[in-house]
Amino acid sequence: MLASAFVALSAAVLIWCYVFIPTAAMACGDAAPEAYRLRQRFLLAALAWTALTLVLAWTGLLARFDWRPPPFMVLFVGILVLGVVIARSRVGDRLACGLPLAALVGLQSFRFPLEVVMHRTAERGIMPMHMSYSGLNFDILTGLSAVALAVWLRLGRPPRALVWAWNVMGLLLLANIVTVAVLSTPRFAAFGSAPEKLNTFVTRAPYVLLPAVLVLAAWAGHLIVFRALRRPQAGSPRIASHRTRMSAG
Repeated sequence: MLASAFVALSAAVLIWCYVFIPTAAMACGDAAPEAYRLRQRFLLAALAWTALTLVLAWTGLLARFDWRPPPFMVLFVGILVLGVVIARSRVGDRLACGLPLAALVGLQSFRFPLEVVMHRTAERGIMPMHMSYSGLNFDILTGLSAVALAVWLRLGRPPRALVWAWNVMGLLLLANIVTVAVLSTPRFAAFGSAPEKLNTFVTRAPYVLLPAVLVLAAWAGHLIVFRALRRPQAGSPRIASHRTRMSAG
């Protein structure tokens, strides 16, 4: 049941991308065929990445913390790099350009049910308790606040500085639990070497989807929100000046 919850949440993130990528691309001026091709390329790449990480987990390769460097640490670095690549890619550009902030912020609401599932996983003894909200993980605040802020963005106009502050907060809370998770692996065992203190469950399928899909989505999502926030707002002097030059031309 808990394992299927990680699968379901990962599928929900991919479905969000499936729905919104062409919508965002067409809102940025892409023709419909081009927008749907972009979605197809992203989906194929995402499925390939997911399949690769699941295979690595099923083979037991990710659990080899006796190797130098441990394969899981290589995967972790790959997740960090891939998040930046996604945010700076054409997909990231189209999401930042074509979607309202309410949708981009709302995506991060998946972290609320994720934290509930993670807490249940810790209660079952599968995950260290200190990685849940009963311990050192406060990321549930990001999920809850994402719901409230997304509704506010949809119905009103919250200060842009507030959205900046929320995004920084969410990124810091994500960095906190990722740091705790890495330090809890057998490579570091910073919170103790007893089995219940070690973070090894993420090396097994389907729990590997937690870092490989869900942490990646949160990380790339925050970077894309930053891209959206740096874009000129409608009615800003930069846009007005651009439109004036276009009219004069």
